[in-house]
Amino acid sequence: MENVNLTNHFLIAMPAMADPNFAKSVTYICEHNADGALGIVINRPTEMTLQELFSQINLSLDDAEMAASAVHFGGPVQIDRGFVLHQPPGDWQSSISINGKTTLTTSKDVLEAVANGTGPEKIFISLGYSGWAAGQLEQEMAQNAWLSVPADDTVLFDLPSENKLTAAMQLLGLDFAKLSEEAGHA
Repeated sequence: MENVNLTNHFLIAMPAMADPNFAKSVTYICEHNADGALGIVINRPTEMTLQELFSQINLSLDDAEMAASAVHFGGPVQIDRGFVLHQPPGDWQSSISINGKTTLTTSKDVLEAVANGTGPEKIFISLGYSGWAAGQLEQEMAQNAWLSVPADDTVLFDLPSENKLTAAMQLLGLDFAKLSEEAGHA
C-alpha cells in the first residue's frame, strides 16, 4: 500500500473498530499526504442545531429547514472549531480544495455567507475533525481497521446521517451487517 492517496475517499470503520469516536463511522478524507491525513466524520449528528451554532457566533439563520439541521461531530480534534465542507468552492479566507469542486473551509466568512443567503449551494457543518500523523493512516489501513472507497457527493451532502454508512458500503458492493470482523484475512 505504498503511496496510496486517500484524499476525496470515504473511510468506513470496520466492525472491529473499538474507538467510540469511529465505531460505525464514515469519514471523508479532505487531505492525505506525507505529513498525515485530515478527515471529517460525516455520519455523527450532534444534539446541536445549525441555529444554535449560528447564535453562538452572533449570526442569524433565516432558512428554517437549514436552521433545524444538525451540526455534526467531525472527529475528536479541535471539537470547539467549525469545519464546513461545501460545493462549489467559492473564495473564502481559510479553505483547502479537496478535489476541485468540494472544499473544506474553517473561516467564519463562509458561515456569514450562509447566514445572508449567499453561501455555497451544498454545505456540511461539523465541529472537530479527525487527524492522523504521518504514516498512521497507512498503518491502520494495513491493519484492516478501515475500508476505503472513492467519495460520492450524494452520500456526502444529500443523504440523512443514518443512511450514510449503508450507502458508503453499497459503493463497495458490501453490506455492513454481513461484514465479518475477519475481512481481508481469508
